[in-house]
Amino acid sequence: MKVLADFVKQRRKEVNLTQEEFAERAGVALTVVRKIEQGKTNLNMEKVNLVLKMFGHELAPVDRKELIE
Repeated sequence: MKVLADFVKQRRKEVNLTQEEFAERAGVALTVVRKIEQGKTNLNMEKVNLVLKMFGHELAPVDRKELIE
């Protein structure tokens, strides 16, 4: 989760948005952005994907075999 937290925080800062501004633009609650940036593990994937969509990314299940190849 640290990779996700660092990615979101860094990208948000690159576009010069506060957590509040970013949450509003992403269509999520401020608490969602804060939890992501704090590296919390109990996150709603739908909300995480709304945040990642702002950067043209999304999380999806990956078959373990795909990671090995």
